[in-house]
Amino acid sequence: MLTIGRLAAHAGVTVRAVRHYHRIGLLPEPRRDESGYRVYDAAAVVRLIRIRTLADAGVPLARVQELLDAGPEEFARGVAEIDRGLRTEARRIQDARRRLARLAAGDHLALPDSVVGYLDRLRGLGVEERYVELERDAWIMVAAEVPDLIDVVIAKKHEQLDDPDMRKLYSLCGGALDWPPDDPRLYEIADLLERMRLRAEAAGELALDAFDDGFVALLDSAMLESAPGAHRLLEILESRGWHGWTRLERTRPPTPNG
Repeated sequence: MLTIGRLAAHAGVTVRAVRHYHRIGLLPEPRRDESGYRVYDAAAVVRLIRIRTLADAGVPLARVQELLDAGPEEFARGVAEIDRGLRTEARRIQDARRRLARLAAGDHLALPDSVVGYLDRLRGLGVEERYVELERDAWIMVAAEVPDLIDVVIAKKHEQLDDPDMRKLYSLCGGALDWPPDDPRLYEIADLLERMRLRAEAAGELALDAFDDGFVALLDSAMLESAPGAHRLLEILESRGWHGWTRLERTRPPTPNG
């Protein structure tokens, strides 16, 4: 006859584990000797080893009893079912690890691959990292607002980057975060924005109608908070009959000359 400590040692588990198996009903309580101590026999050792083997193989404790009591066919079916569950969980963990690895790159946090690729293209064009990070934060909000449209929007942005005016705009905006409100280059940015918007109007393109006014105002506020000259740039555009940044729109009809 064995004490609980000897039983645990023979089965390769801890005394604490044995007591836990007693509590959840996996290992029947043995008889006690005259002093009140548990005493175990060889059958207890065998059952405990089987419990440990199943648990070490990944069988949830809630299903160990079922497998211990099963016949050969039922045991095989149960093991196959548990294996399928473990393989599903393994895939979930692998996916989670891949996502974590991608998050380590920074831009992948809350962003689809299409946006990350666009940001990388901006870096390739020499756009300053501070401005890329500002765009990244805006795209996080956009991707959450219109997840079904984000790839379409980004595809259009890639087309726009083929325009020399757009590339010039990015080269200016990258450094504009530190410009004072009286920097004359703000007029150059306004010229580029107006020229590109006029071409878009002529081509019949809409100005981000997928976004409601409140969301557009939120995106604009992020830009206004980022650079000292942002308010002045909007004033220049408004003096020319335009309003906004994220969605540049007319505030009055065009003049005969433009």
